[in-house]
Amino acid sequence: MFLVKFVLKTHNKNSVPVVPLPPGPSPWPIVGCLPEMWRNRPAHRWIHSLMKKLNTDIACIRLGNVHVIPVTSPEIAREFLKKNDAVFASRPVTMATDILSSGFLTTAVVPWGGQWKKMRKVLIADLFNHSMVQWLLGKRNEEADNLVKFLYNQCSSNPNGSVVNVRTAAQFYSGGVMRRMIFNTRYFGKGRKDGGPGFEEEQHVSAILTILLHLYAFCVSDYLPWLRVFDISGHEKKVRGALKIIKQYQDPLIDERLKEWRDGRTKEPEDLLDVFISLKDANGQPLLSGEEIKAQITELQFATVDNPSNAAEWALSEMLNQPELLKKAEEELDRVVGKQRLVQESDVPKLPYVRACAREALRRHPVAAFNLPHVSNTDAVVAGYFIPKGSSVLLSRLGLGHNPEVWENPLRFDPERHLKGDADQQVDLEEHELRFITFSTGRRGCMGGCAWDYHNYHAPSKAFARVYLEHATPCGQD
Repeated sequence: MFLVKFVLKTHNKNSVPVVPLPPGPSPWPIVGCLPEMWRNRPAHRWIHSLMKKLNTDIACIRLGNVHVIPVTSPEIAREFLKKNDAVFASRPVTMATDILSSGFLTTAVVPWGGQWKKMRKVLIADLFNHSMVQWLLGKRNEEADNLVKFLYNQCSSNPNGSVVNVRTAAQFYSGGVMRRMIFNTRYFGKGRKDGGPGFEEEQHVSAILTILLHLYAFCVSDYLPWLRVFDISGHEKKVRGALKIIKQYQDPLIDERLKEWRDGRTKEPEDLLDVFISLKDANGQPLLSGEEIKAQITELQFATVDNPSNAAEWALSEMLNQPELLKKAEEELDRVVGKQRLVQESDVPKLPYVRACAREALRRHPVAAFNLPHVSNTDAVVAGYFIPKGSSVLLSRLGLGHNPEVWENPLRFDPERHLKGDADQQVDLEEHELRFITFSTGRRGCMGGCAWDYHNYHAPSKAFARVYLEHATPCGQD
């Protein structure tokens, strides 16, 4: 009788269909596929090549004891971040995010939990709202006007034309806007008379970009934590060195401002740093500690420097390579703005073609191969595959934006694909259907996506379109 029961129990157990993992390479014990990844760096190329070889839009690659799930299909991406948003709302614990966030005190890179909820509430309620955007309009305009001045000085300094480093200009503008809104200053040092970045600003932005490069960079110790002490890839040394530079410029300003508020010398907010300091809890005590303020301000700059500057640089580069696009943008600016004044933020909604150029730059030239990873809080089934708890889901910016089943001629820069022929249409940067990645979506979507998209629109439309478009071609030819 016991044997019969055992056989029946075993039969019933085996008759239950098992949901498979997504396709992927067979992992080694303990290390998983880390040896293959290490031999085939950069990791993102290896992953995309592997998915192409497997002919799949979703894969499972075990690195150490972590299941990494890359996705290149918009339909599957929507199933992860729309249908199962709550399940995949956490972040991985990594060496770089731990250092950057001062022990996970911030928002974007922090795993799901109480601290994330606290900081997210602060950003949504007190920073990323319409009234705050309008309050900071003057500061943004100051930096946009300064960029015009800088580009004009660069192009007019030599009567025979001169070369302008578009990347430097775009990164300086993006960083300058955030410095102005946070610290109410353009420069950490003396600055330059021509309006360009000084040594301090270049070093600060360079440090930000260094950390971004190593933020989710498939560091071996993120998958085998016991190897972190050896810093095999040298990532930790680079991240700590870059963060030291950032704090060298920022922390003295923050400490001095905290002292001003404690001493009563400052009573009304004049910038975002003041807003952070002035927040109170239910008992009238400071809502945020000094360390939380420092960490969150650093993270804000990480989230607002690389993507806007990358979009502006590539939009202008593509327009210069295709003069007909440049002409259309210039005609739209002449029609809407004219030549007697500079573009204002209020003009941007009336510039659908310029907006389409920015949107197409984000699709065609994403700032990174993958979006920030989403970690599953529990076991789940997505697209017919089993996704174990703790899996790290990577939406491929390259795979989604260059998917030939979604985009016709995906490698061609074509702003027209975002226009529907309506002269009054609104072209938004947000892509809710995840056909490519702008601000992502769901609980982990960019909280400032709609509020701060002027970063992507205002730079190419105001600065480049009115000054640089008139000077860049002859300068470049020389």
